[in-house]
Amino acid sequence: VQLVESGGGSAQPGGSLRLTCVAPGHSLIRYCMGWFRQAPGKGREGVAFIRQDGVSNWYDGSVKGRFTISQDNAKNAVFLQMNNLQPEDTARYYCASTRSASLTCYPGSSFNDWGQGTQVTVS
Repeated sequence: VQLVESGGGSAQPGGSLRLTCVAPGHSLIRYCMGWFRQAPGKGREGVAFIRQDGVSNWYDGSVKGRFTISQDNAKNAVFLQMNNLQPEDTARYYCASTRSASLTCYPGSSFNDWGQGTQVTVS
């Protein structure tokens, strides 16, 4: 299933952007949803993740206090509010979700579905 991201674009340092990811297929329960990013010449890294029950969120240390992940379960949607953006946040951001129940929700989870990515450029 293809996830659909939106909200990327350009921002100045200190600016904000809000990413949205929508997962079609409302009959599926998505136990964990979140965001990865990949900058040119670098590997993919986990950014933020949220469990479907909202009990636990995971953030990479580099975005803690600046990024906030939230969700709308009724719409199978997840959001990433990115504040105080920095040039090092420049990357392509990918949404991902799992279909298997798990107590954990973090970059090492088994993600079944991915989006095509949305570009974020901070300069």
